[in-house]
Amino acid sequence: MSRKPFVAGLNRRQSSTPHYQTFPTAPPRTRGHALSSPFDSSNDQDGISNADDEHHNNHNHESPLPRRQLAVLAVIALAEQTALNSISPYLPQMVSSFPETDTSRIGLYVGAIGSSFAAAQLLTNYFWGSLSDRIGRKPVILLGTILTAAAFVGFGFCTKLWHAILVQAIMGIVNGNQGLISTCLGEITDRSNQGRAFVWLPVIYGLGAISGPALGGLLVHGESEGDKASYPFLLPNLIAAVILVVEFTVTLLFLEESLEEAKDLPPLQDRVRAFFSWMWQFASGAVRPTYLRRGPLHHHGHRRVPSHDSAVSGTSSTSPSSSLLHDIFAGPPTSTPMKDILTRTTILLLSTYFVFQLSNASFNALYPVFAFSNPPLGRNIPARDIGFSLSAAGVATIIFQVLIFGHLRDRMGNKATYRAGLGLFAVALLATPMVPFADAKPPFKFLTGNVWMWSHLSLVLLAKTVAAVGGLSSALLLITNSAPEPECLGALNGLAQTLSAAGRAVGPVIAGGLFSAAPKNGRSGGWIPFGVFGGIAVLGFVASWGIRGEELEGEEWDEDGHDEEGGV
Repeated sequence: MSRKPFVAGLNRRQSSTPHYQTFPTAPPRTRGHALSSPFDSSNDQDGISNADDEHHNNHNHESPLPRRQLAVLAVIALAEQTALNSISPYLPQMVSSFPETDTSRIGLYVGAIGSSFAAAQLLTNYFWGSLSDRIGRKPVILLGTILTAAAFVGFGFCTKLWHAILVQAIMGIVNGNQGLISTCLGEITDRSNQGRAFVWLPVIYGLGAISGPALGGLLVHGESEGDKASYPFLLPNLIAAVILVVEFTVTLLFLEESLEEAKDLPPLQDRVRAFFSWMWQFASGAVRPTYLRRGPLHHHGHRRVPSHDSAVSGTSSTSPSSSLLHDIFAGPPTSTPMKDILTRTTILLLSTYFVFQLSNASFNALYPVFAFSNPPLGRNIPARDIGFSLSAAGVATIIFQVLIFGHLRDRMGNKATYRAGLGLFAVALLATPMVPFADAKPPFKFLTGNVWMWSHLSLVLLAKTVAAVGGLSSALLLITNSAPEPECLGALNGLAQTLSAAGRAVGPVIAGGLFSAAPKNGRSGGWIPFGVFGGIAVLGFVASWGIRGEELEGEEWDEDGHDEEGGV
């Protein structure tokens, strides 16, 4: 059994914040909503003498899950994934309906639309993560949700290609909630129970992968009806917007703020008002914005207060709103420099996470186009069947995630299951061009060509979706546990989501371009896009073997006595 450093147990303070056990360093008051714990102590002077007992107790006690907050986060994640996944089934049909598009380049156009969303997230994800470190997680989630709902309504009214690209870019700019959900999960759990909490997040994503494509595939008008309707793709987008409004309401009423520093900040409505005031001053190019007019802040303990000189000079020249702006937005909330965040472990994790998301995004962009396109490059599957196939794969994934994956992760560890996810992505990408055509002769006489095609396609989709949700669960745990300091968790998740957005930005447009450029007169054309990204997934799989560190695993992994170097 691998030994933990003694100081790691010593640095876990005996307080009502057991979720800090995720990190091997003494946690400041910068993250986490306090959870009740049987280890609360009013005597902090027993530190060293009780360190061994505390470490032993913490190691054998599993903290109770905050089920109410987990349920709220599940609603948020499900609503977001349902809405975002509803677009893919009808997107090729939508693009082909635009008057200015060339039907032979549908793959490129679909990739451009998907990349515009991810490229916009690339530019803003780190901003949303850092902003949530300043004003709290809840107001940023609320803002992103309602603005995303408005963007969905706009997407339903798109009648030209540039309309769709622009609206998708706006949707990406205003939505950074996926990273915030992971941050909230990391803040309300500890090493003893985070595995049980994080394993359900991919399950929710899998449910969204079922409900989203079904929503988009069923509610979009058929081709004959689409010719008569002015906005044939409006209905699924309106329903997606309604789902997001429900999410907004649930978040507003039931989500508790998980950033502990938010206790020292003004009420939610004042923080939102200050944020819009800050954005207005920033966008209008104020020569000397009010949030920069006051002196530097000093930190007393863990709370930021204005310096004496600035406080005196500001009493007569600064309004309460400008004081609020300064207290929230002036100066970083953490002193952890970027060079300390980017350790060897986090660099490898973030790099392979980029490959993970690149593989996921490229498959998501290629599959609908591959299925929708005519032979020999595609398989000529209608939009409704594409939606059903994605939903069916999601059902199988949920079963795997709930009944099998948790046991596999406990036996294999986070690192091994993450590697397996990257490996399955390579398998799914390289196997897709080998899916037989509907008119192919099956090896068994009792099968039709169509059944033979769908049996192969189902296995490919199963491998991909298991890789996506299983690998994502482990990736989120690895990223959370790799944070060198608790107060940099929001920034680290923001950086991870930025790289995720980078992969999702370049993946679809390159994949679509390669698909459109592939030869249309031979059956080998499909190997070009799928082979390129399958090879990249193989490289990511190989690089993932360099990720090491016992602290990346959950407590159940430590208790089994697996060695850092000996275990996979």
